[in-house]
Amino acid sequence: MGIRLHKIEKILIIQTAFIGDVVLVSPLIRASHDLFPQASIDALVIPSAANSLEKNPALHRLILYDKRGRDAGVRSLLALAGRLRRERYDLVLVPHRSLRSAFLAWWTRAALRVGFTTSSAAFLFTHRVVYNRKRHEVERNLALLGALGQEPGLVPPEIFPDEADHLAVDRMLASLGGTTGALIAIAPGSIWATKRWPAESYRRLAEMVLASGWRLVWIGSRGDRTLCTEISDGLSGFWVNSAGELSLRQSAELIGRAEVLVSNDSAPLHLASAMGTAAVALFGPTIPEFGFGPLSAGSVIVQIELPCRPCSIHGGNSCPIGTHKCMTGIPPEMVFAELSNLIKRKSKHERNHQN
Repeated sequence: MGIRLHKIEKILIIQTAFIGDVVLVSPLIRASHDLFPQASIDALVIPSAANSLEKNPALHRLILYDKRGRDAGVRSLLALAGRLRRERYDLVLVPHRSLRSAFLAWWTRAALRVGFTTSSAAFLFTHRVVYNRKRHEVERNLALLGALGQEPGLVPPEIFPDEADHLAVDRMLASLGGTTGALIAIAPGSIWATKRWPAESYRRLAEMVLASGWRLVWIGSRGDRTLCTEISDGLSGFWVNSAGELSLRQSAELIGRAEVLVSNDSAPLHLASAMGTAAVALFGPTIPEFGFGPLSAGSVIVQIELPCRPCSIHGGNSCPIGTHKCMTGIPPEMVFAELSNLIKRKSKHERNHQN
């Protein structure tokens, strides 16, 4: 292999895709630390996702790459490549399957550069791993270590909220009002329009949640705040809109305090997996078999069978056939029924545990 595994002292993990993808790389960070405890581990990520990996005890350093902002363009790419080469990494793991990520891995001149066979410019890696589309993304990422004969078992995603995060969520919940009734988190956003369940469907679901005496928190980024505001305008009951008010870690902490999260196929699902919160996951243009479903125990998938599904790996901004029926066809009553069943099962489990 060109270097003995016990001699590995510096590791770089490259994942500059979306927030959810970065959350799902946390098990690879943990497994790499466990397998190479003598090594320092750096992660190259986009700025918007960095907060999810901050405070991770297995990480030595986060390197930010704003590829669509201040670091856009070839000059910034080459500057970053030079910076990474000077770090003299021994091992580079590349879950991100882009040409840019493969180039950066190659430019480090690390003795071990591991990526997927389906990556652009996979020939730049020293070791290539089959991207098994039948496995969860977490398992696929961990398979990169299999190229070194070290593939671990499934490790869930991890996020590490600190005391400041706990206090921020305490304040958010204090503004919610009400101290009884199950806390339900709902995340209606997605960067891909076709992945979003309609606003009016979320509105109807929220009405049923609040009519049941449960409390409701809206989850999302700053870009989701207007959507959450429009959906919740005029609702009666105990609810609060946290979209754009909390960091990723704080949103994860808030999801962790909820009984259940309801979400599209988007990053909050993976925050729920990291915090062990059961999810009701709504899938439309994509399917959970692509490997991005929830991992928390008790989670359920809500979807309707259509001959046009799936139409995309990541989702899109418009329905290819102009109907968006895969999402508009999911009735709020179906989602509420799954949510209610989850709450009942959790309550029964807690009663049995107490007895």
